Amino acid sequence: MADIELDRTHHLGLKGAKAAADKMAAKLAEKFDLAASWDGDTLHFERPGVNGTLKISATEMHLRVTLGFMLKMMRAPIENAIHEQLDGVLDAAKSAAPKPSAKTTTKAAPKAASKRSKA
Repeated sequence: MADIELDRTHHLGLKGAKAAADKMAAKLAEKFDLAASWDGDTLHFERPGVNGTLKISATEMHLRVTLGFMLKMMRAPIENAIHEQLDGVLDAAKSAAPKPSAKTTTKAAPKAASKRSKA
């Protein structure tokens, strides 16, 4: 059973979510010395005393982390760090995503042909 479970919805699409997950994994690897690898749309990560998965889809992320005995005592700060990193990369990705254009184009209706009647 996972010690830490987080679910997030997002509007990044699958490609954007993978990019955000890669950034989060890089930051957590630097901070906690985690090794990470992709298997399809699931990022597996581990280090001594920690292992987990981050499953992504075009609209959701599901994170599951299992802590070893010694790290269970540090669950709260580890969970806070994960929240910070995940929220940070999702916010950054959301800010960097191109905004839809406010311009709308409309086609003018074709002019009706006028008929002249000869009298």
